[in-house]
Amino acid sequence: MNTELIESLEILEKEKNISKETLLEAIEQSLLQACKNHFGKSDNVKVVINPDTGDFRVTADKEVVENVEDPVLQISLADAKEMDSRYEIGDIVPVEIKSKEFGRIATQNAKNVILQKIREEERKALYDQYLEKEHDVMTGIVQRYTGKNVSINLGKVDATLTENEQVKGEVFRPTERIKLYVLEVKNTPKGPKVLVSRTHPELVKRLFEEVVTEVREGIVEIKSIAREAGSRTKMAVWSNDPDVDAVGACVGINGSRVNEVVNELRGEKIDIITWDENPALLIENALSPAKVISVMADPDEKTAKVIVPDYQLSLAIGKEGQNARLAARLTGFKIDIKSETQAKEEGDFDYFEEEEYPEDEYEDPMDESFEYSDDPEEFDGYEEEDTAEDTVTGTETEIPAEE
Repeated sequence: MNTELIESLEILEKEKNISKETLLEAIEQSLLQACKNHFGKSDNVKVVINPDTGDFRVTADKEVVENVEDPVLQISLADAKEMDSRYEIGDIVPVEIKSKEFGRIATQNAKNVILQKIREEERKALYDQYLEKEHDVMTGIVQRYTGKNVSINLGKVDATLTENEQVKGEVFRPTERIKLYVLEVKNTPKGPKVLVSRTHPELVKRLFEEVVTEVREGIVEIKSIAREAGSRTKMAVWSNDPDVDAVGACVGINGSRVNEVVNELRGEKIDIITWDENPALLIENALSPAKVISVMADPDEKTAKVIVPDYQLSLAIGKEGQNARLAARLTGFKIDIKSETQAKEEGDFDYFEEEEYPEDEYEDPMDESFEYSDDPEEFDGYEEEDTAEDTVTGTETEIPAEE
């Protein structure tokens, strides 16, 4: 029994994650290559390896002839009869080859074949390992900046965080641990190449799956996400269990769950709203924290007209149009926002009986939504006289679903 060989194979199997069968195949190929280098050909050579004991046997099938012209393929009748007296002209005789007889060059080439096979299998095992993490979140350690890109260590391979996938304003320090969304894993001759992102909307979704048990188990479903990385994210959630509050589950007690995600995103604000199959209600929720008087949605054209109180117009639009822009992306609707006064002037409000909608009876859409902000005065931060000048021309603003 070749104990040393078996022990070596088992160690390689554990350290490199390469199966013993693959390593035995590599040894077989190396012996065939050694025979080819030593004899000039190996078409008639067979290698048999016992996977349990590690013992191996190399033989060459030779034809019995009267006069030997090619000693690699032929054997004389006299030599054949010394092995077995029953051999006759034309028979095929398996002749054992002693690997110890191989020259230095043949031995070195055999060694290189084994090492090359181990490297190939190691790269393949790494690729398969990280391919399973594609479109998932991994924790990486910042290594260094290479130009404007960042090299991130993911354990056994280094990933590249390109400039386009970095959040504007984020600066990393060496050895810092950060969460990353794995965009793509490519198989290259030098090993797997992993591309990661800090700006992808799916990063937010995966972080909530890690933090919120109900999301991970499928009780709460994240229906849609709209994100402007580093600034604000809107997320629509839905509960498949009537006894579970989707928004509350994602927020957590005293905001503990959403705070954990926000901290990982370095203070990015997150609005969590309730998903609704009714487009009008969904758009109303998506525009929170602004109050909405009415929503007229056309599901076929994917357009919606929204009327808000005059004093809520700048809040509905948001700073530099962000609130309405994210709402449009979240819902997939092209949203046209008008103030109450403008809607009345244009006749869009005629079908409403004003007395049926007194201001003190408006329902607050924030009842079904939550907005996280590090600034407790964030909702008051949409100052009408400031944001209106920056984001609105007149009193009518149209926000496309896609930029």
